[in-house]
Amino acid sequence: MNLDIADIKHLLAYYQALGFDDLPIALCTKRNTAQEPDAHMDAVDKSSLLEDLRAEIGDCQRCKLAKHRSNIVFGAGSPSARLIFIGEAPGKEEDLQGLPFVGDAGTLLTRLILKMGMKREDVYIANIIKCRPPMNRDPEEDEIATCRKFIERQIQIIRPQIIMTLGRIALQALMDMPNLRITSARGHFYDYHGIPLMPTFHPAYLLRNPKDKVLTWADAQKVMAKIAHTSTGGTAS
Repeated sequence: MNLDIADIKHLLAYYQALGFDDLPIALCTKRNTAQEPDAHMDAVDKSSLLEDLRAEIGDCQRCKLAKHRSNIVFGAGSPSARLIFIGEAPGKEEDLQGLPFVGDAGTLLTRLILKMGMKREDVYIANIIKCRPPMNRDPEEDEIATCRKFIERQIQIIRPQIIMTLGRIALQALMDMPNLRITSARGHFYDYHGIPLMPTFHPAYLLRNPKDKVLTWADAQKVMAKIAHTSTGGTAS
């Protein structure tokens, strides 16, 4: 894990907020070692840390996407969410409103959440990239590399029971496995720093390919079963 001075300062501030005096050694030496924020943080603590992170991002100019965006789309939902949905990047409506998944794909995602027995305010929704790529193109490698640390820290703060990635890019970016194919990966749990991660299709893809909605529902049912299991005292893995 290569950290510059700014990254180290950010990590120190984050862990000091959690009660640590310095950085855990494992975090500095191995990227895929599980990180363990205080499991007893309440919603107020998590909300405050998320607000601090958003303030740190500020009027971000860290990559070329800043030239084209209307709004930074940080994320929205419960800071104590058991489930996080992570997409790839904001679209046109998200860019205009500054909120994730509010266009047609967002409507479909909301229907899925309701079908799972939850509300949007019960979960947390975000993207790998905080700014809309021009013409809704795929995020480029340098943009992902610049922005990924922020979604990683959102996950560290919220510490959900389950992550659901939406589409190929979110899966590949979080798992740092660029050759993963969504068609073969979906339906199977992966381990993200000790948190089960379920890949599934992006809602925008499902709008174009409605026949595959049944596959995403099958993935969602596995997530629901995992949440129910951990909520009754089972382990997350």
